[in-house]
Amino acid sequence: MPLYRRKPFPILEKPDDLKPEELVFQVRFTKEIFRDYREYLKRINLYRQRVWTCKSTGKSNLTYEEALVSEKQANEKVQQFPKELMEPVLRDVQFSMLPLKELVITISGKLQERLLEGTEIYGRKNNRIYPCKIVKVIEEEVEKTQYHVAWLDKDKKVTENAVVSGEDLIKKKLPFSRDVLKSFIRESTVRSVPWVLHDKLAVKYGISTNLPEELRIKLSPKRKLPKKDKEENNGGEHKRKKPNDDAKPENIEPIKYPIDDLLVKPAADDPVFTPRPPPNPEFNVPMECVGDLLMIWDFCSSYSKFLNLSPFSLDDFENAICHKDNSNILLIVESHSALLRLLIKDDGDYFIALQKKKRKLKISMVTWTDYLCDFLELISNDELSTHIPTIKRGHYSLLDIEAKINIFIELVAQVMATDIMREKLDEYIEERRELASKKRGEAIEENKKRREKKELAKAALNAKEHNDSVGNNSNDQNGNVAKELEKTSPTLKKHINSGKKQEKTSEKDVKKSKVDTDPTTANIKVSNGKGSKKLTDVEKKETNDIANIEQRKEFLEREIEKRYIRTNPLGKDRDYNRYWFFRKDSRIFVESCDHKQWRYYATKPQLDSLMGSLNEKGERERALKKQLEKRYKKISSEMQKKSKEAHMIQMEEEAALRRSTRVRAAPRDNPARAFLKYVNKLKED
Repeated sequence: MPLYRRKPFPILEKPDDLKPEELVFQVRFTKEIFRDYREYLKRINLYRQRVWTCKSTGKSNLTYEEALVSEKQANEKVQQFPKELMEPVLRDVQFSMLPLKELVITISGKLQERLLEGTEIYGRKNNRIYPCKIVKVIEEEVEKTQYHVAWLDKDKKVTENAVVSGEDLIKKKLPFSRDVLKSFIRESTVRSVPWVLHDKLAVKYGISTNLPEELRIKLSPKRKLPKKDKEENNGGEHKRKKPNDDAKPENIEPIKYPIDDLLVKPAADDPVFTPRPPPNPEFNVPMECVGDLLMIWDFCSSYSKFLNLSPFSLDDFENAICHKDNSNILLIVESHSALLRLLIKDDGDYFIALQKKKRKLKISMVTWTDYLCDFLELISNDELSTHIPTIKRGHYSLLDIEAKINIFIELVAQVMATDIMREKLDEYIEERRELASKKRGEAIEENKKRREKKELAKAALNAKEHNDSVGNNSNDQNGNVAKELEKTSPTLKKHINSGKKQEKTSEKDVKKSKVDTDPTTANIKVSNGKGSKKLTDVEKKETNDIANIEQRKEFLEREIEKRYIRTNPLGKDRDYNRYWFFRKDSRIFVESCDHKQWRYYATKPQLDSLMGSLNEKGERERALKKQLEKRYKKISSEMQKKSKEAHMIQMEEEAALRRSTRVRAAPRDNPARAFLKYVNKLKED
């Protein structure tokens, strides 16, 4: 995407609550949608300014649309970049600290000096020039390289093999320009200091993503140079102090954390990190099906009320998918039927297809496979259509696990595209927005009350200090005046003493009257116990108010969570592995960076060890730890509950085995076969 003042510019996402009949304004070349015409004009005017830069070529002073065209043309040239040269070029680019211009010159020179296997060029043989193809590069010395070549005829057929030196080969120009190489480097990298490749490219060509040790040393904070000595010599020149080898480095510039996780290195002030526990890789379904299995189960369990489908555990769903003894397992039948019923309610293509076949609109245990086959015929998926005969014969359970999951994926995708589902999502989005607004409003009001209480307490404290200081000053002034009068007129001494006595008696009367009239002091005077009781009542009231506020927050959070939209990952670790937590399961799932491997953590000690292994100096692990801390109470309680249930089942089985070796748990009591007891209590009549 074009750069705004040489920085990435985010494109606005499509509003989630957009309605079909709503009037909006769309930018033609970015597909951005605006509800407000002024905001639309503001964005259009920005795109028309010449402040944009083509990311691929580096051309500046362009409009947004001109930058888009430039990027498109550059990308077309990049697509023509020789595939055999991609790997060596990308290896030279990875973690290079050179500026782009120098990097391009270095790579171009290197490619011209050294020829790669499979390159067709011309060589000298018997003082004549013949076409040849490099079969192998032979390394003998640092400065001289020899090549095993195959000489070709006019039809490019091999006539003879030979070993020649690099001097006997005529090197041709590179099949691309330096501008194309620049574009290729820009498109292949995510950052430039140092140059770092996209993860997919690095994995594809087997290039390491670990930062080299020598580069870590270069990127470490450097010691600042000592300032020049300001002492002058006879010639008027500044002297520099001789460096002291024994002196310790000073003024080390600290690193501003968090930074990219790959750049974080161990330091003396780091906390003690616990070893990261290995996640569990055990699943009943094939590893390539785990992600799809989680998606299907999460959808069915999260929208269970909307689908009129009683929720079921992930373990039960996985075991039911893998079961091959019975084709009419209630959990599988009800799951398919709930999704098919929703397609019928939508009055779409599926409903029309059923009407043409004169099907009844009621799905039963006997006929559910017929409706499923009608669905597979409608979507015209060649791969899934091959399973229709098996399903019609009543052998659904004999299908491969991958086939069963792919059928579920198609069903969920069709349900998500229905008008009924979209209306429900719009409703949830609006309700979540209202609840979030209410939550923010209550939080603002609570913060306002807290500020007011603090200001009142501060004002009362300042008033008390002011009164105390005023009282002390007046007493000091009265005492000083009396002393001066005694010095000037000794005859007044007796009068002053009598005045002091009267003043003391009057002060006592005033204090007595205050005590009698002030209800607060009166209450304290009557009984110290009663006063302390009042204070405890106030404290209790404040405690209750705080508890009510917390309960209100938890209630609003639960209500927001009920309006489920989608599950987002918790975050990533330093190696770009994704971490997932699903609302109705107690485990934390780990998805590898290449999306091919899945693991999970299932116990609280594993969760604690995982959190203790995350380094907050890295950007990714800092964000992941923050999300884990936010949900720690819920996740840990769910894990403990699941572990306790598993322990109880194990204890019961061991007790039964101790009573008699002939006693065996019935199939229905076996946790692995618990899915056979599933009953859909939300099923429509």
